[in-house]
Amino acid sequence: MKLIKKVIFVFSLTIIYVYVCNISMLPNNIILMQGETLNLNTIFGLNISSEAMQASSNLNHSIVQETGAMSVSLNLFNFLPVKDMTVNVIPETTVIPLGKAIGMKLYTDGVLVVGMSEIQGQKPYEGSGIEAGDTIVEIDNVKINSTNELIQCVNSSNGKSVEIKYISDEQEKTANIEPAKDSDNEYKLGLWVRDAAAGVGTLTFYEPSTGDFAALGHGINDVDTYELIQIANGELVTTNILDIIKGEDGSPGEIRGSIDNCITLGKINKNTALGVYGNITNSARLNLNNSKEMEVANRSEITTGKAEIMCELENGQIENYEIEIQKIFPENNSDNKSMLIKVTDDELIEKTGGIIQGMSGAPIIQNGKFIGAITHVLVNDSTTGYAVFADLMIKQMREVS
Repeated sequence: MKLIKKVIFVFSLTIIYVYVCNISMLPNNIILMQGETLNLNTIFGLNISSEAMQASSNLNHSIVQETGAMSVSLNLFNFLPVKDMTVNVIPETTVIPLGKAIGMKLYTDGVLVVGMSEIQGQKPYEGSGIEAGDTIVEIDNVKINSTNELIQCVNSSNGKSVEIKYISDEQEKTANIEPAKDSDNEYKLGLWVRDAAAGVGTLTFYEPSTGDFAALGHGINDVDTYELIQIANGELVTTNILDIIKGEDGSPGEIRGSIDNCITLGKINKNTALGVYGNITNSARLNLNNSKEMEVANRSEITTGKAEIMCELENGQIENYEIEIQKIFPENNSDNKSMLIKVTDDELIEKTGGIIQGMSGAPIIQNGKFIGAITHVLVNDSTTGYAVFADLMIKQMREVS
């Protein structure tokens, strides 16, 4: 009898644990495109309802047409409320796909720690908790915006301990470090830091109604820490394509470009895992063709088969090339690998070998609609890679506008 009670108790705890995990994993805020299906992975007994949608007992798998924000409730067996969520439905929109090669200059929010080194045999940073990938934002209550400001603050300490405020894993922390004097009689923390980054990629689209842009389809990571760079601001600039390094299986190719003597095209306001976003301030320089404006496709409209990408491989020449969409991952909202694609255009394969670095952000068109952008190449097959859904990029843009 005791064994049966114990089994029932353990089974009950397991069921409760499963329900608690499922509830906690559901987001507090959801962004949908108009006409998109509200599709949450809920388990038996968990239903979604909303007064704004006629108090439906279960909105999951419902197509949402009304735009704006609405509150929805998660209920257990239509009786016990367990969680409130907000659903923001953004209206259908049109964009101008571009495929233009561009440069980006990113300026960090604070300074990024990229490494450590001894100072005259000493390790001032040891035991501080600061690691590569962390961002220093203040020293002795003085905001740090650049490497030079950090150097000045540390030198002015004259060797006395300084209080450092830094961000690690999105949490604000503090540490105290006593600087060490180097061979030039300057005080150092033993930390290598960086306050800016630059790169070349592809401008995905421009939204005429807002003046906003999206690029890359993935974020820019630091070359040393591989962490997504947290930025204060940045510039979108022109680039001069210098060379195309053809990709091969096992060796990804590259578009090599220069941003020296560049012209500013716009301001970057966010570097995210789903792309770089901001506002165009010099639209005349983009030579926009308003006749190319098209609808953003809902992911349910995307099909396997033929599509086209747009990209610039020679200065001033944006061309369309054929690809094939091989697989679609319709429920993917967690990363930028929404579709598996393959380059089938002989001309593009001849020029680049397939997908190469710098083509990230190349817009994909199917049936006259913008459906997504290239994000990755498979190292073992340079003609094959991944792309992100257009709706994910629009949702990310709305979050940062």
